[in-house]
Amino acid sequence: MKLVLDKKHGNRIEFVAKGVHTTFANMVRRYGMSRVPVLAIENVTFYDNSSAFWDEYIAHRIGLMPITTPDKTPESAEIVFSLDAEGPKVVYASDMVSSDKEISVAKGTIPIVTLGQNQHLRFEAKAMLGTAKKHAKFQAGLLSYGEDGEDLKFFVESFFQMEPADVVLRACDLIEADIESVEEALGKKPEKKKAVKKAKKAKASKEKKEE
Repeated sequence: MKLVLDKKHGNRIEFVAKGVHTTFANMVRRYGMSRVPVLAIENVTFYDNSSAFWDEYIAHRIGLMPITTPDKTPESAEIVFSLDAEGPKVVYASDMVSSDKEISVAKGTIPIVTLGQNQHLRFEAKAMLGTAKKHAKFQAGLLSYGEDGEDLKFFVESFFQMEPADVVLRACDLIEADIESVEEALGKKPEKKKAVKKAKKAKASKEKKEE
């Protein structure tokens, strides 16, 4: 199998996959769209809201905002976003303060609400990991593919929680983990694969030092 990057623009990439069967391509597509975990706001506690919008509307709005999700984020991660704003002003996603400096709302320019004179908005929102199998707000992006001669062409668009290439890479990691789980369940130990992966890492590290 050989991958050739064709186009890259912002949160979108296109690449050609040589020597790949459509069944494998479809598996990567499905994993990328439904199995890659991302952070999204699940619970919101309001302490003050005198804006023109009710609590449920604002909670639904911020729940759909994309949140940056570093690789290997623990399943038990709970990131708290706090906001304390007073009008008159437009409150943006960038006004929300994260409890983790490595994690933030991916698009800070998203407006939350416009506060009038003497209006206040104060809340705490908790973000957790989830997948699109649970809710669309946990979807990492869109993946599709089509025939390009004898090869397949992939189209990947992330929803800004991560780079588009990371959506594919994390999907492949999940596929590999599931395959190893099946092998172990069938009594086949994947030590050989782990040894190969370890050798590849050692080789890459050596090449990097030589550079």
